[in-house]
Amino acid sequence: MKPPENQSCRKIINDWVNKANLDIRSAETLLAQDHPLLYPSCFHSQQAAEKYIKALLTWWDIEVPKTHELGKLLKMVEARDVKLAAMLLDVIVLNTYAVDIRYPGDQPEPSLEESCEALKLAQQVRDAILPLMPSPSGGGGEEAK
Repeated sequence: MKPPENQSCRKIINDWVNKANLDIRSAETLLAQDHPLLYPSCFHSQQAAEKYIKALLTWWDIEVPKTHELGKLLKMVEARDVKLAAMLLDVIVLNTYAVDIRYPGDQPEPSLEESCEALKLAQQVRDAILPLMPSPSGGGGEEAK
C-alpha cells in the first residue's frame, strides 16, 4: 500500500529530511575543523540518523514516537521492511551520542575514529532511506518491499 501523498505529509517528510541533511552537514563541518569538535559531531550524526528514519516512518504513514532510541525506531522499520532494518542495525551504536554525551558524567570523549565512524553510519542511513521516499520536488521514490 502506498502512503498518502497529501501536501501536509510531504511537507513533514521534507522537514525531517532537511533537518537531517543539516545535521549531516553540521557533523561534517565539526569534524573538518583544525581541532575537530568530536562529541558535537557525534551528536549531530545520531540526530541525522534518527531524523532520516523518522522521515521514512512518516512516508509509510506510521506515527513517529518522540524518542531518540534508534533501536525502537528500527523495530518500527522492521515491521515494514525486515531487510532494511537489518541493514541499518549497526546504527544503534549512535544511541550513546543522543543525550548522555551532552552532559557531564562518565561518558568519555569519543575519538576521532569513533566520530568519523558515527558520521559514516549516519551517511549510510541517509543513502539507504532517501531513495525510498519522494523527492522534494514531488516525484516518487521506490517503495520498500
